[in-house]
Amino acid sequence: MKVAALTMVYRDYWALAHWYAHHAAQLGAESLYVVAHGPDPRIARICPGASVITVPRDDLQAFDRRRGEMLNAFQAGLHRMYDWVIRTDADELLLWDPARYGGLKEALAAQETAPVVTALGFDLVAQDGDPGSGRLFARRRNLCFSGHYSKAVAARRPVGFVLHGTQVAARRLDGFPFTMPRGLYLAHLKYADPEALSRAVAVRMAVAGGSEGGLPGAGWRAADADAARFLSDFAEKPVKPWEKAETRAREALSVKPARLEKYAVVKTRALKFPHRTVLPERFAGLCPLVA
Repeated sequence: MKVAALTMVYRDYWALAHWYAHHAAQLGAESLYVVAHGPDPRIARICPGASVITVPRDDLQAFDRRRGEMLNAFQAGLHRMYDWVIRTDADELLLWDPARYGGLKEALAAQETAPVVTALGFDLVAQDGDPGSGRLFARRRNLCFSGHYSKAVAARRPVGFVLHGTQVAARRLDGFPFTMPRGLYLAHLKYADPEALSRAVAVRMAVAGGSEGGLPGAGWRAADADAARFLSDFAEKPVKPWEKAETRAREALSVKPARLEKYAVVKTRALKFPHRTVLPERFAGLCPLVA
């Protein structure tokens, strides 16, 4: 079974290095496709052996819409050569539970009938006292589950990923299958490294402060306040054992997806949870060490 992974990046080097290391270890660097938003030779150095495609960054008008349309078209093309195509942001890693699957390909192969899989998502958050070195999931283990980041992440045929969900023909909206497999997770790394977070916040605020129409909205314009609010809220959440927190999140998010008639999109409901948890030690070896 052939599986590709696709992402797009602008300057998020810390996250990209982990995206590359994690997915290259599972799929091979030759099956990774990185869209660089503007010329940046550093990306090829971070991702040796991957295909790096550079697209212009001279016009940010309608940024989100044009980006999504381009990635959907590229993803559709990859389906001509791959059985599954994974697509995430550069600060998102597709994980599997080692107690359930032997690897990423095995996790996808188990979804024999699903046209699209949605992963249970969580924000991985750095904490004071975390180890300063080592594999990512050995030194960063505190997290909270998120409906917002429980996204459509992999497809076995051409579909459009829109608003974190799957866009379908309007006539299929009510009956399109929604599959969130047990033991498949999307780790969002935005808050996993304080220095990388500071750089990412600065980039977002600069982009959103432009004069073009259709730029990202308030969440990017006030990215610093948004990040501070998230971290403050996270610190106040009580800690639940993984088994209880994971079960509650999965049971809430794996059923009754939102079916948005306006966009013909099937997606996870954007639920939030009042607790946080700790990633089990068995996940510690999933992402290779990044220098």
